Amino acid sequence: MAITELPEPISREEMKKNEVPIAFRDRCAGLLIPLNKCRKEGWYMPWNCVEERHDYEHCQYLDFKRRVRELEEFKKVRDSKE
Repeated sequence: MAITELPEPISREEMKKNEVPIAFRDRCAGLLIPLNKCRKEGWYMPWNCVEERHDYEHCQYLDFKRRVRELEEFKKVRDSKE
């Protein structure tokens, strides 16, 4: 399941129910839940859950690019006001 855009964020209650650590509660938390489940079921073997891990890491990358784009837009607006 290759992702092409950021998934919708899940609710705080859903994150709390699935025990997502606070540091990982972002737009990609919905992909972290099945990844952690797969990791626990596969005894954290590195060759398990390859697709889930790739999707989660790709989501993190897309989120990073989104934040950089927002920062650049903010800087443009800020510089145009000066």
